[in-house]
Amino acid sequence: QVQFVESGGGLVQPGGSLRLSCTTTGIIFRLYAMAWYRQAPGKQRELVATITSGDSTNYADSVKGRFTISRDNAKNTVYLQMSSLKPEDTAVYYCNGNRSSRNYWGQGTQVTVSS
Repeated sequence: QVQFVESGGGLVQPGGSLRLSCTTTGIIFRLYAMAWYRQAPGKQRELVATITSGDSTNYADSVKGRFTISRDNAKNTVYLQMSSLKPEDTAVYYCNGNRSSRNYWGQGTQVTVSS
């Protein structure tokens, strides 16, 4: 059974940091491209960051220089290190994995940036 389980969300003050984790089971993790998306209330889901099976990364302009995506193939886990957080980063963050026609999502973790 394929499972993607996110963790690490919470409430943080502006300028603070959080690290999100997404641990997967049921897939050959090292073969998958992984990504983080987010969806704020009333807005469409947007791509935040991606990392390929070869460790190439890409970021949305809004998070470049503040967020870092990484992966640990031994732990079947992808991370999103978020720094210098802003109120506009408030959203539900979703983990995604895809390979060929296979595409999987986690259940999401809430990140709230507020003083």
